[in-house]
Amino acid sequence: MPSPTRRQFTALVSASLLAAQPRKANIVFILTDDQRFDTIRALGNPAIRTPNLDALVRAGVTFRNAYCMGGHVGAVCLPSRTMIQRGVSWFTAVREQKPQPNLASTFNDSGYVTYQFTKKGNTDHPAQRSYQFTDYPLPDDQADRLSGQPGRQMADRAIDFLERWKTDKSKPFLMYLAGGSPHDPRVAAPEALARYDAAKIPLPPNFQPWHKLNNGELKVRDETLAPWPRTPEEIRKQLRDYYAVITQMDEQIGRIVKTVKDLGEEGNTYFAFTSDQGLAMGSHGLMGKQNLYDHSMRAGLILAGPGIPKNRQVDDFAYLFDIYPTLCELAGIAPPSTLEGRSLAPILRGQRGKGRDAIFLGYRDLQRAVRQGRWKLIVYPKINRQQLFDLQRDPDEIHDLSAHPEHATRVRELRALMAQQQKQWGDQAALESAQPAPAEVDLSYFAK
Repeated sequence: MPSPTRRQFTALVSASLLAAQPRKANIVFILTDDQRFDTIRALGNPAIRTPNLDALVRAGVTFRNAYCMGGHVGAVCLPSRTMIQRGVSWFTAVREQKPQPNLASTFNDSGYVTYQFTKKGNTDHPAQRSYQFTDYPLPDDQADRLSGQPGRQMADRAIDFLERWKTDKSKPFLMYLAGGSPHDPRVAAPEALARYDAAKIPLPPNFQPWHKLNNGELKVRDETLAPWPRTPEEIRKQLRDYYAVITQMDEQIGRIVKTVKDLGEEGNTYFAFTSDQGLAMGSHGLMGKQNLYDHSMRAGLILAGPGIPKNRQVDDFAYLFDIYPTLCELAGIAPPSTLEGRSLAPILRGQRGKGRDAIFLGYRDLQRAVRQGRWKLIVYPKINRQQLFDLQRDPDEIHDLSAHPEHATRVRELRALMAQQQKQWGDQAALESAQPAPAEVDLSYFAK
């Protein structure tokens, strides 16, 4: 047999080296709906059962200050999921009418197999069409939720995809699993409800019978899910249902993680978990997410996988739309230049000072907030009122310090920072009104 020519030899060596190169890491990105940061046992809530999410916390890094930026509609999950898919603020997502790069298109172009399961409504439909494997129109997981099986269809279909993928592992996969629980209606199976005694569930530390400040959105749909005044008994019952649904979701997440392990892919797979935002559930007398308190805008963000430190919690600021460029960097992919999100990978590597200096939040033209360090200022432009909280001493945002003379300079500085952040993000909402509405409300307000 004749010896190969130099060109043939080079080609053979190149092919051999290419074949020897490891496949890029897989990614499993799980996004729940309306799940508060404090509904994971490993993050400090002994009243809830979340063994699989607890294991994920121990396996990776948790960002304790990851925020949804807010939104321009009452269904905040729509702008939140759009920001996550496109890696931009909601101001940019609304302003830009032309097609934008999205998570799936970037990974498609980088040789990944992309799969999604997401809820049917209040999601980024243009981005959803970019996934290679999906059912479109999108499947409706409402039937599972109403039958007391939240997350079952999502796990079933994800596992089915993985079983098909294992027949040809030549390409890595990106899975985006974004079902509709624990969003209401919250229907848990009897055995899940039996794990919780409503009478023993602690109330949120900032529970109130009603929100006494007119935030402009006290009668939105979410706020009608419990009567006014909110009672301890009603909120505990709602929390029981909420916790039971989350526990069932946790079981389905465990099934997905186990399948990845059974395929021998655990060591080559990154897991990302978060929610599209939080939920009030009785905090401050509110039920929904149409407010800028931390219980509604902060979500647990967990990243785990090859090279990521285990069982670490960090306080660096992050937006949920930072996940997109982070996954790109973890996968060795150059992110699109249009992204406004920042990769969190340097923080995962332990580099200090790589997080955001401030967090800016907004809800419609009714509320604006800014956080820097331990201090957070919320402004209500329609009533010309504001709240100042020291989150180091008062993480539940109970004690408003805005009227204290010793904090006057701090309030001015934070308002100036808010104006700077508005300019940075392209937010043109006014921060005060020439004819403000009444600021205080009592129970008669809710009866009208």
